[in-house]
Amino acid sequence: MQQINLSYSWTPHQDEAAHRPQTSPLRNPLMDMLQAVREAGSIAGAAKSLQMSYRHVWGELKRWEQTLGLALILWEKGHAARLSEFADKLLWAERQAQARLAPQLSSLHAELEKTFAMAFDPESHLLPIYASHDDALVQLQHHTAQQRLHLDIRFCGSIDAIRALNQGRCSVAGFHAPLQPEAKSMVAQAYRPLLKTGLHKLIAFTRRQQGLMVAKGNPLGLHQLHDLTQPGVRFVNRSQGTGTRLLLDQWLCQAGLISTSLTGYNHEEPSHAAAAASVAAGQADAGLGIESAAQAQGLDFVPLAEEAYWLVCLKSAVHSPPVQQLLKTLQSNQWLHHLNSLTGYQSGEKSGHVQSLKAHLPWWTHLPKEPKKNK
Repeated sequence: MQQINLSYSWTPHQDEAAHRPQTSPLRNPLMDMLQAVREAGSIAGAAKSLQMSYRHVWGELKRWEQTLGLALILWEKGHAARLSEFADKLLWAERQAQARLAPQLSSLHAELEKTFAMAFDPESHLLPIYASHDDALVQLQHHTAQQRLHLDIRFCGSIDAIRALNQGRCSVAGFHAPLQPEAKSMVAQAYRPLLKTGLHKLIAFTRRQQGLMVAKGNPLGLHQLHDLTQPGVRFVNRSQGTGTRLLLDQWLCQAGLISTSLTGYNHEEPSHAAAAASVAAGQADAGLGIESAAQAQGLDFVPLAEEAYWLVCLKSAVHSPPVQQLLKTLQSNQWLHHLNSLTGYQSGEKSGHVQSLKAHLPWWTHLPKEPKKNK
């Protein structure tokens, strides 16, 4: 049994129209050659109709015979070139496949052309983003696509997202932090080495609530962090490197609790949605996450803190066309209205505006002063 591999190519429209007026969305060069030999009755005639050299067509047919292990052309001296029975069966099988798959092939063809049209459109832009999981960012991706700005989003932890930005793997990173992070907090310690004044610029995106995602009706009466330490309460955590895990560890530290105080601390899920699904499935009693994720799974939500979700880019990228289009979208009334309609979200006063690290992540203003050098 031979393996089938699918591929695609680009052909100028004028060439397509001029030489192949009735083409299928899915083509194979061997089938084109076999059909041409059948119609012309010779290799030379087939080469002429395909606008190829005799040597190329002859060589390709020989190569395919060696690859497939069966004869394709009956090479009899003094007679017109004829297809072997195997070659006839190949053409028959191809016609059957084309006939059966015509609707799906046409749909796939149209979708490929539509998708790749963006790459050839000088007015369309692509913005690679690594970001902490966020439902509003997913909504933004759909919103900007209608304006020919395509956000290529890869969700990961906040710390990994900023690292990806610094390593040149994306143009924008998304992370979240408390509205007023303390200079000596775990959040500050984690982000401070990654974000540099003069190198990075913040883009205000949204504010959202972090809280407990619990079963409908909150049957265990979980309202604060200490409630999670009660016997029998099962917790589902977020992965290492996520902003939510960082926030939890900071709260535990501030409360004088250790990780083993929570049953299920090592039960990790990669996203808010996955953590909410774990609670909904009865695998845990509570998880820390955002309100929209809880609502999607039919859970109750107990808000604990409001936080800012930031986008960050290199200062050198602020004036690039994709980032400028992103800023324009974030500041538009249409997007702001949509954002404020999302459960658990609200736009800030400066949504979509470029802001400095020192002004909005205040731990840089509290760095210890270096001792003066003796003259």
